Amino acid sequence: MPKSETMSAFDIRALSLFSHSSFIIRHSALVLASFLLSASPALSHPLQAEPINHAFVYTFDQFHIPEDPDESLVNGGLLLLAELNCTTCHAVPKSWEERLKPKPGPDLSAVGSRLDPDTLWLMIRSPQSRKKGTQMPGLFTGAEGDDEKVEALVEYLSSLKQPLPKVPAGDVDRGKEIYHKVGCVACHEPAKDVRPPKVAADAEVEKPGNASVPIALADAYDFTALSHFLHNPLSVRPSGRMPDMRLSPQDASDIAAYLHVGRVAEKATARAALKIPKQGIDKGRQLFEQLNCIACHKPRNVVPALAGSETPAKASTTKPLKNLSPNKGCLAEKQPSGTPRFDLNDLEKRALKLALALVQKEEAPKLSAQEKIDWQLTRLNCYACHDRDGKGGPEDPRAHYFGVNDPGAESLGQLANLPPNLDKVGRKLTHGWFEKILWGKDGSVRPYMDTHMPSFGRDQTEMLIAWLNEADALEKPIEIDVSGLAKHHRAELGRQLLGAKGLACVACHGLKDRKSLGPPVIRLTHTVERLQPEYFKELLLNPQVTQPGTVMPPMFVGRKTADKDIESIWTYLREVEGQPLPEGLISSADFELKPDAEKRVIIFRSFIEGVGTHAIGVGFPGGLNAAFDAKTSRWAILWKGRFLDAMSNWQDRSMPPIKPLGTDLKPMPASTSQRIYGGYTLGKDGVPTFRYRENGRQVEDTLRLVKGGFEHIIITNGKQTKEILSW
Repeated sequence: MPKSETMSAFDIRALSLFSHSSFIIRHSALVLASFLLSASPALSHPLQAEPINHAFVYTFDQFHIPEDPDESLVNGGLLLLAELNCTTCHAVPKSWEERLKPKPGPDLSAVGSRLDPDTLWLMIRSPQSRKKGTQMPGLFTGAEGDDEKVEALVEYLSSLKQPLPKVPAGDVDRGKEIYHKVGCVACHEPAKDVRPPKVAADAEVEKPGNASVPIALADAYDFTALSHFLHNPLSVRPSGRMPDMRLSPQDASDIAAYLHVGRVAEKATARAALKIPKQGIDKGRQLFEQLNCIACHKPRNVVPALAGSETPAKASTTKPLKNLSPNKGCLAEKQPSGTPRFDLNDLEKRALKLALALVQKEEAPKLSAQEKIDWQLTRLNCYACHDRDGKGGPEDPRAHYFGVNDPGAESLGQLANLPPNLDKVGRKLTHGWFEKILWGKDGSVRPYMDTHMPSFGRDQTEMLIAWLNEADALEKPIEIDVSGLAKHHRAELGRQLLGAKGLACVACHGLKDRKSLGPPVIRLTHTVERLQPEYFKELLLNPQVTQPGTVMPPMFVGRKTADKDIESIWTYLREVEGQPLPEGLISSADFELKPDAEKRVIIFRSFIEGVGTHAIGVGFPGGLNAAFDAKTSRWAILWKGRFLDAMSNWQDRSMPPIKPLGTDLKPMPASTSQRIYGGYTLGKDGVPTFRYRENGRQVEDTLRLVKGGFEHIIITNGKQTKEILSW
């Protein structure tokens, strides 16, 4: 290096080596960020979470401690083998392939649009220094030529860009609120200046005992990129490591704005000092494959080979898992140069050695359906929110942030604000509803709960449905007849049982657009679509055993007609769209037919007073109505004002005649000829034209609105006559 330069070659090399840990540089940035944050309204931001100095796998840290016996810790080691993607490089025995299947790494096809070159340089140079707790291993130790390799990789990855559409402006205060209530704090750090809704005003806010998943790159993403990531994280992280929280674009922008409070973009000081010459995108692409980055970041996730580029050297091969030594490589006491560095702590190393010995010694055990479920729930960290068979659920300091948006739900206790227990869920939900919940839409039935059910993607969760069905099946299935063929299968009986004068189910359960009369428990609208009928009967027969902690009373215990009643309720819920609401939820306004409100002609067949048992009422917007008698094929009555009240037609099986609701009723003259009714057709405007034969002639009979009344149009064998009917 020329003497005119202020730094010697030794100085620059020392600085490059020092950047591997980058402690002082990183510490300085954190101190500055801390100062900025302390001067802002956010007194303690989630980005200021206590750093994690080892490769962090949430469920390993959650469920394993140094005091664990080997037989327990070995399962944690298997989890690490899979979650740290050891099996992308080290081939596993065939019997272990499914159990230790690696997860896809982040999609890098647009990484240059998300991260700037300095962040990429720091992340590649020393992942654990730039992103505490990352599962990405470090590949560089400061050896000769490392800086040039890192720079080449940065140039290549920086070239991978895609345009990012504009996003809404973010609201910091709203983002802070959403972050703390939709479920983010189940995994991530809550801010110290946010008081959970479940903590008394005079009580100290307890710090979570489990470490939080770091949000260490939120400060590196620009606002637009961060907003897009939060709205659709599975497009970048298909493994579900960060699930889709089903945020609206506005929600995502608001949280992005909150996460950027006091943002300090870290600069790669060593990179600037080294002044490394351009290495070329093509060289970076070749190194990306040669260093086996493609083991985690599959080629489908990056751009294809550049036109005219040379074929890169083949990626380095690694030993199969069965040939690894537990005291060498990544697990060595003093890790040799050239091996990936995960910054494992002592407990992780012990667990990995136990798992390695098991895989090398034994065939993979055949797992039961329940064991498969536990394995997948552990890998996806579903236990952060849900518990199953006594395992999991949010720890109290995090659970306190899970709130409700309806004060009436507070009486339900934890059933209102915490995600549901997953016991028996395999025999509870239908396949279609599982799909709605896991990766579809409109699966939520608890609108009073603030927390969102995240989506981990179909690839990560579809297998759970069959496993849950198998694990939760009853040895002796409950019998329920849902055919609708038995005499007691009457929707009306089910409606009466649900009503306020029956079993009063509506005291807790709403239906359709109606809230319950009491606490806002799950509405019954989608019961048949959502629940398996056998579980429905099991729950009603013995609520506390089927769903411990439920507030549902045992209404059917000792009830002689329990089978009939439950099946009738099911029949009603199956036909609910065409049935009136149960008593307590219904009002007389529900039965009135209102052409003006619906802005269309309404046709209603019933037994109408003054017409007979074959009456067809026709209500027109504007307050004019008529009724046609299909028995005598004539217009029987006309009236003004309100149309008809269908209550007795829908509620009373004897169907007494209903009366027109309006005024100025005008009877029409009786027919003097023999007529044979032939039905009716509807025009584009919804107006009916009635057809009948009169003395062998084909007749079409229509009423149309005119000023002051109706125009009566009759077409007989193609010949038309008209008259105005006013009264």
